Amino acid sequence: MPNYDALRNYLKQQTQVEFVLSFAQIEQIIDDDLPRAAQRASWWDTARAPEQRMPQREACIAAGYVATRLGDNEGVRFRRADAKRPRFR
Repeated sequence: MPNYDALRNYLKQQTQVEFVLSFAQIEQIIDDDLPRAAQRASWWDTARAPEQRMPQREACIAAGYVATRLGDNEGVRFRRADAKRPRFR
């Protein structure tokens, strides 16, 4: 099972409000393969089932980011949890 401390540390160092990492980039950061479950949106969704403690979600939350898997398995979008959402008119 991968250790997500490196992902947490990477996220803590970021200054961008929002950015995307490919699955390959995340695997490089954690120096391990992601499980097949990482392809599912629910695996990354930090707001889904907060009672289920999952290490990849905990790493994101601890770093102050919300994670959302992109469609077509393109990767994961990370957005600061305290960032204001843009308003569309």
